[in-house]
Amino acid sequence: MKLITEEAQDVKMLTENVNGKKKLYIEGVFCQAETKNRNGRVYPIQTLNNAVNYYIENFVNRKRAVGELGHSATPTINYDRVSHIIESITRRGNDFYGKASITNTPMGNIVKNLHEEGVVFGVSSRAVGSLRSTNEGVNIVGDDLMFSTVADIVHDPSCTTAFVNGIMEGKEWYFDVTKKEWLLESTKRTINKLVQSRQLEEKKLELFNHFLSNI
Repeated sequence: MKLITEEAQDVKMLTENVNGKKKLYIEGVFCQAETKNRNGRVYPIQTLNNAVNYYIENFVNRKRAVGELGHSATPTINYDRVSHIIESITRRGNDFYGKASITNTPMGNIVKNLHEEGVVFGVSSRAVGSLRSTNEGVNIVGDDLMFSTVADIVHDPSCTTAFVNGIMEGKEWYFDVTKKEWLLESTKRTINKLVQSRQLEEKKLELFNHFLSNI
């Protein structure tokens, strides 16, 4: 398992009136499929769609979808750095359009103050998953992809290369909660595929041993 991060540049800040009070949001394209990105990776649409839908069902819909100000080097959410709540994600073709509200947490207030001073922000997703390299030098993201967050707030990613450059090479994540959730979800997906192809009987012992060896 590798920590995978992607920067999104097509986002904007906007202010809306909610119950008579001004509220700051960030919105735009958070994730994109079927296009080679500048990190040399391609997200197949079905892989990204499955991962985003899982994130919506288990995090967005349950008010657990948060992001941090700045980039963490682990897949774990640090709640003392939370700056926003991801409220919605919708698919538009191969793009996944997100909207997040800036919170009244210390980090959220920093975002608000910096925005008032004219600072430009972008977002960057954080996930765990596997990669498969092709002969053309492209890394295809595997269907075990699982998001920690679809959007951390970062400072103007279009104008700097100082952030995490894609894969955190050498970083493996085996024993945290994210890994366990990923393992369960990945095993379920594999079983569903085997049931459809009628290969479950010959593979179920292999699956069981793989599951036990990774918990």
